[in-house]
Amino acid sequence: MLNRKILSLFGSFLAAAAMVSAAQKVFPDPAIDVPASGGDQIAVFAGGCFWGIEGVFEKVKGVKSAVAGYSGGEKSTAHYEMVSEGNTGHAESVQVTFDPSQITYAQLLKIFFSVAHDPTEKDHQGPDWGTQYRSVIFYANDDQKKAAEGYINQLTEARIFSHRIVTQVVPLKAFYAAEAHHQHYLELNPNQPYILINDLPKIAALKKQYPDLCKR
Repeated sequence: MLNRKILSLFGSFLAAAAMVSAAQKVFPDPAIDVPASGGDQIAVFAGGCFWGIEGVFEKVKGVKSAVAGYSGGEKSTAHYEMVSEGNTGHAESVQVTFDPSQITYAQLLKIFFSVAHDPTEKDHQGPDWGTQYRSVIFYANDDQKKAAEGYINQLTEARIFSHRIVTQVVPLKAFYAAEAHHQHYLELNPNQPYILINDLPKIAALKKQYPDLCKR
């Protein structure tokens, strides 16, 4: 048990260090964006524990809602205990509903890659290990697919990261909301040790790097 705790803390330290390193770099604006449709749009992202991803996007202006949930597997296995086993095909995901007149899909991509998670970690994120913590963009249409793949190519060519980006870009088949106690977890539990160590630094990075994109 002690060794597991030490490994978890070490993983958290490495994740924090990676976030600090990424925050010191200048991320390019995405060259490809999704056209505004005249109404709200939906984006689904996965990159580690959904508490942090949800918490980051809840702070972004133009985001009307961020819902923690599961994508990539079947409805019958979209339950935390089953997803945590790592063999359901699901990734802990967040569905972001946003107003494209205030925040664009491309700007959400920039936030996702720069402050929300480390896209070079395969099948884990910080102290959390398993395919359910993999980095994924679930695209809803071809425009989102082009924007996501285009930005990954941009970041790769700019050598923003020292390791290869492993983010998957796959079609969104379905999104299933997680259990009620997982919703708004960061906002409701800011003093929880996991949140303090792993997720509040992401919020700080968001406010420092993109103050104009943050809710007042």
